[in-house]
Amino acid sequence: MHPHKFALWLFIVSILMIFASMTSAFIVKQGDGSWLDYNLPSMFWFTTAVIITSSGLLQWGYFAAKQDQLKKLKILLAFTIVLGLVFLVGQWYSWVQLVSMDVFFVGNPGGSFIYVLTGLHAFHLISGILFLIIVLISALKNKVHSKNLVRIEMCATYWHFLGALWVYLLVFLVFYH
Repeated sequence: MHPHKFALWLFIVSILMIFASMTSAFIVKQGDGSWLDYNLPSMFWFTTAVIITSSGLLQWGYFAAKQDQLKKLKILLAFTIVLGLVFLVGQWYSWVQLVSMDVFFVGNPGGSFIYVLTGLHAFHLISGILFLIIVLISALKNKVHSKNLVRIEMCATYWHFLGALWVYLLVFLVFYH
């Protein structure tokens, strides 16, 4: 295994541990009682569709790189970045929806947890967008192609992980909310 890929997998495992501990803490704290009851923001469904679509576009870009379709690769990377930014804006609007439902970061752990979980995911998504930008710059310099796929493979792995993590968080919140 390429040493950079190994380091990426260690990073992914550490992120998994953070979210596993956060969701465990959510369940334990919810059992204490006095949990704030509110509806999940409807924006979550939109952002879920956005991140799944972006993951598909990036995978398509990876296949384009494997076939040396470099123009298609660059376009798909750019669209993936745009959809990543759309996801972040959507998450911001989900927070706006939470505030309009009188759910705040402070006051009740039920509200605090949703901000922490989504904010922590958004932070990691920003790092994914930066990774995508680095890969796009490499692609623009024709350094990503069928004989040099490590960067895009790593980026796709991380991006797909972030998408799967978001879907997990949404399912978790739907069932434990």
